[in-house]
Amino acid sequence: MGKDYYAILGVSKTASEDELKKAYRKLALKWHPDRHADDKQDAEVKFKNISEAYEVLSDKQKRQIYDTYGEEGLKGGVPPGGGGSGFPGGMGNMGGGGTTFSFSSSGPGGGFAGFNPSNPEDIFAQLFGGGLGGLSGLGGRARNSQFMDTDSDMGNHHGGMSSRRPNEVTRPLACTLEEIYNGCTKKLKVTRRVLGQAGAVSTSEKVLQVDVKPGWKAGTKIRFQKEGDDMGHGAQDIVFVLEEKPHPLFKRDGDDLKVDMTLTLEEALCGFKKPVQLLSGKTIQVSNTSVIKPGQISRMAGYGMRVSRQPNGYGALVITYKIQFPTSLTPSQKEKIHEALTQ
Repeated sequence: MGKDYYAILGVSKTASEDELKKAYRKLALKWHPDRHADDKQDAEVKFKNISEAYEVLSDKQKRQIYDTYGEEGLKGGVPPGGGGSGFPGGMGNMGGGGTTFSFSSSGPGGGFAGFNPSNPEDIFAQLFGGGLGGLSGLGGRARNSQFMDTDSDMGNHHGGMSSRRPNEVTRPLACTLEEIYNGCTKKLKVTRRVLGQAGAVSTSEKVLQVDVKPGWKAGTKIRFQKEGDDMGHGAQDIVFVLEEKPHPLFKRDGDDLKVDMTLTLEEALCGFKKPVQLLSGKTIQVSNTSVIKPGQISRMAGYGMRVSRQPNGYGALVITYKIQFPTSLTPSQKEKIHEALTQ
């Protein structure tokens, strides 16, 4: 059974061009291999399928053939008399990438050659690339033509991609939890391209400053109006979207901070006192004299994340206890435990 391109993009069979673009942008950014160092091979497969699905469904002719004959018919080619007649003689490829769907009239009944997917990076570059030229300060992940969430317009696909640029380009702004907790300033150098009246493209560099406020949440957008490229359709806005880098100890949940604390069986039964260093740099002592059960949760109000709209507001520190049981006990130890628990 062939691939379900609609399911891959998570859209309905009546999805519009805008819905397809929105789905592709979201999934392509999520599964780009450069964002998956630990599972790059799996990400490459998903990224390739997402690109292939979008390439087919965003093209009216490919989509019509896919809807009629499925993936096998699309890639294998419909035999003469199988519905291939009536289409143009050829399709331009996307940005110089892999071969796109091409039709031929090699026999009395028409027919057409099979579809070969384009290079996923070429499709990605067409939709996301070139908008900022160069960008530094994004935690080492930003590179030319990558991770730019734009609304690039597709042409009608009869003459290749449209040269029209989107109204904005979007880049992730990766910050640590410490930076978001305390607030920080990020300076990012951008290279701007401007198309002159004579057709020449000039470039200039500028440093944009982003003041990250304490407690901002992932997804917060910072917009710089008209600071992007101007390739003849008006200058683009540059939009940075805040992302939280994974933390080795804490996990954010709204305004709360979650942390796992491992206790020995003795600590769980007899009490404990353990230090925890907060994002502020301050160290607090967490203690308990009651019996702690595996998976038990305690909340410490006022020790969580900063609340952006409340200058003196803080969430809670949510501690989940994990109990480390001994791997073995001697007969003597078992006897002592039995005596202690049955008294």
